[in-house]
Amino acid sequence: MKLQAEEIDLATRSPTVILNATDARELGVNPLDRVQVRGDGTSVVAIVEVTEELVAPGDLGATSRVGHLTGAVEVTPAPRPRSVQYVRKKLDGVELEPFEVRRIAEDITEDRLSDIELSAYVTGAYTRGFSSTETLALTEAMTGAGDRLSWDVDVVADKHSIGGVAGNRVTPILVPIVVAAGVTVPKTSSRAITSPAGTADTMEVFCDVSFDVDGIRRIVAEAGGCLVWGGGVDLSPADDRIIRAEYPLSLDPPGQLVASVLSKKRSAGSTHVVLDVPYGEGAKTGSLDEARELAEEFKKVADHLGLHLTCAITRGQAPIGRGIGPVLEARDVLSVLGGDGPADLRQKSVRLAGLLLDACEVEADAEELLTSGAAETAFRDIVEAQGGDRDVSLDDLVPGAQTHTVEASRAGVVSHVDNGLVSEVARRAGAPRDVRAGLYLERGLGAEVEAGDPLFTLHAEHAGKLAEARELLAGSEPLRVRPAGESVVEHL
Repeated sequence: MKLQAEEIDLATRSPTVILNATDARELGVNPLDRVQVRGDGTSVVAIVEVTEELVAPGDLGATSRVGHLTGAVEVTPAPRPRSVQYVRKKLDGVELEPFEVRRIAEDITEDRLSDIELSAYVTGAYTRGFSSTETLALTEAMTGAGDRLSWDVDVVADKHSIGGVAGNRVTPILVPIVVAAGVTVPKTSSRAITSPAGTADTMEVFCDVSFDVDGIRRIVAEAGGCLVWGGGVDLSPADDRIIRAEYPLSLDPPGQLVASVLSKKRSAGSTHVVLDVPYGEGAKTGSLDEARELAEEFKKVADHLGLHLTCAITRGQAPIGRGIGPVLEARDVLSVLGGDGPADLRQKSVRLAGLLLDACEVEADAEELLTSGAAETAFRDIVEAQGGDRDVSLDDLVPGAQTHTVEASRAGVVSHVDNGLVSEVARRAGAPRDVRAGLYLERGLGAEVEAGDPLFTLHAEHAGKLAEARELLAGSEPLRVRPAGESVVEHL
C-alpha cells in the first residue's frame, strides 16, 4: 500500500506509525502489529497504532522514531520479532537457550519490542526466574551492545550496591579513597528510581554528572576517577530499557539484576568490583540466606566473565547516614570526607574501600587515606574536573527551609527504623526532584532518647509537599522507641 507519510508531534520509545482504521483494515493489521515502511531508499519496521481521526485515509503518521521517512512511502505487513515467541517460552517456564536469550536482548536493545511485549519479558523473568546459564548469556548479550570503555591500565576498580537501604551514600566517599591510593575508578551511577536519591542525584548537588564517553575519559585523566550518571553514556542500553519496564511495579528479578549490574561494570571496563549486598527489612534481600544466595550467583557469573568480584554482605535493616535526599546526603558525604559525619557511613565506606583496595592488591590503608585528607582532596579534584566548585562547603549545601520535626513521645531507645517509610516520606517531601527536600535523622538506631527529643526533621522546598509528607506520617511510626526497660534493638 502506498501512503503519504508526515511526521507528527508524538514521541514514542519504539518506532511507531499511526494508521487510519480504513487503511489498517485494508492492510490486514491491528494495533501493535508491525509494518515495513519503505521510502527514500531506506526502510524501517514500526509498531502500528490505529486511529479514526488523528490521520486521514491515505496518510501515515510518522512519530519521532520514524520521522525521517516522509512523503510517498510503501507500507507492507511485517512479522513479529522472533524473540516474542522466546518471551512466551519464558512465561511458560521453559529454560531458554543462549541464542534465544541473546535474541531477546538484541531486540530490546534495538527497540523492536512493544511496551506490552517488554512488560511480558519482565513478568516472565520475575515469575519464572533465570538459570545460571540464562543469566550468563543475558549478561554477555547486554554487554555486547552499546558503548564500551577501555583503559590503559591493568586494574580498573568499581563499586555497586544492590540498594534498598535509605541514605547509604557510600560511593562518593569510597571512590575518592580508592583514587587517592592511585587506582583508576571510572564510576558510573544511577539516578533515583524508587528512592529519594541515587548517587548521581547526590553528586549533581556538587557538579555536572552528564558526560559522554570522551568527557568521562577527560575527567578520569585529570582526576584519576569520576562520579557520573550512567544514563549519559550508552553502556548496556538494553538494561536501561528493561529498567523502565520494571519501574512501575518496582520489580527487580534476581537474574536480571545480576545481568544488569555486571553488564554495566564490564561495559565500563572494570576489572575489580566490590558489591554491597544489604539484607534486612526494606532491602532487596530480606534475610542473610537470600543475600548469600544472590552473592553466590553474582560471583558465579562474574567468574565466567573474568571479572574479579568481591561481595560484601551488610546489615540493611536501617538507613546508613543521617541525610535522606540529595542535599542532605551530600552534607553527610562532605562531613565524612572532612573528618566528621555519621559514624556508620564512615565505617561502611572505609570497610568497603578496604575490601576493594585488597582485591586490587594495593597496599594502602583506607582509614588513613580518609583521616589524612587525601580522600577529600581526591573528591574535590573530581568535583572540579566535572565542572563543580572544588571549594564547596557545608554552608553551600542548604536543606529546604520548610521544616517539620517529629519528637519522641517517651523515653527509651530507638529500636527500629523503617527503611521504606522514611524513604517514601522523603519522596513525598519532594526528593529527589527538589534537591533540598528530604528527611534528616536526628537519632539513629540504638540511640537513647528522652521524651521530647527530636527523632527526625522533614525538609521541603514547598509548603504543599511538606503537608503531603506530614499526611503520610499520620498514624505511622518511621522510628520506633522502646521504653528503657525493654531496650532491644531489632535485628533480622
